[in-house]
Formats: sequence, structure tokens, C-alpha cells
Amino acid sequence: MAREGLISAIGPVMQLAFVPEDFDNAVAHWTKTMGVGPFFYIDHAPIENVMFQGAPSDVDFGLAIAYWGDIQIELIKQHNDAPSIFTAAPFASQGDALHHICLMTDDIGKAASAVEAGGGDVIVRLDVIGGGKAFYADMGGGEGLVEVLEPGPNSAPMFDQMRAASVDWDGSDPIRAVGQAP
Repeated sequence: MAREGLISAIGPVMQLAFVPEDFDNAVAHWTKTMGVGPFFYIDHAPIENVMFQGAPSDVDFGLAIAYWGDIQIELIKQHNDAPSIFTAAPFASQGDALHHICLMTDDIGKAASAVEAGGGDVIVRLDVIGGGKAFYADMGGGEGLVEVLEPGPNSAPMFDQMRAASVDWDGSDPIRAVGQAP
């Protein structure tokens, strides 16, 4: 059981996220080498009201999500040059290393308080169109970033569909547009 007041008390890690230098190569690595897939691709993340380091940002990025058991693997590619957690120093990935982990919560305010009490710095806040909220925090120590997601009402069914598609996946159609049947 997680000790109260620690980041682990927010919830278990549900995602490992990468911002690869070569998105297509990363998809090929995860699907062909690691056997993870299929990836579901959202060309423009459905987000709004993005605040990066206290200032509005019109960041536009695509993301691909696949399941490896119960863990999501997320690959991100930014489409524009807006300031963001994906491209700005010191937050940008170094090479193809892990960029952030994601924890899910049902109380974003309580999670933000836990992060701040743990010495974290919330550097991005955003709303997910259709419901849901998220933030990214730097927990210090150069050990990477933490995303915390309070999912919207459509998130669980979408994640369930993605997870179900990964069970006994035969390697076909390694990247699919969101909404495409598994």
C-alpha cells in the first residue's frame, strides 16, 4: 500500500511515454521488436487551455497509444514549434529515452496538492476536450516527469478498446486511427 503524501499514493503507473526523434522508427521498434500493438493514433491531441510554465501554449501534437499488458506505451510527435514540455529544455527527451510516466486519478486537485507537497513543480496544466484534466510535473532530481490524468467520461471505454485490441494481436495494422475497429 502506498504511503500517504508520496507521489505513489496518487495511483499506479498506467503509462510510459516517449517523444522519439524518429516517430515511425519508434512505432516499428515497439511493434516488431517488442511485440507491442496495435498503436492507436490521434493526429491532433484533443486538448485545450494549455498552460506551459504559467503561459498559454497552442501546442499541437499527435500521439499513438498501445497496450503492453495493462501498461500503455505512448509515442508523441509535436506538429508545431509552440513552447511545450516535449521540446523545451530541460524537459525535452534526450534521444529516445523515457519522457514521462502517467498516473491516473479521480481527483486532479488532490493529486496536484500531493505533487506540490512532495516538492514537485507543476509545469503544464491542460483540459482534455470532452472532459478530463491533466498536468505534468517535474519532481526534481533529473529523474523525469510525471503526468497525472483525471480521465473524462469517454476515456475508459476508449482505453478498454485499445487494451482489448492488444490481446492476441497478430501484428497486422500496427498503427490505426482512433475510431478504427480493432
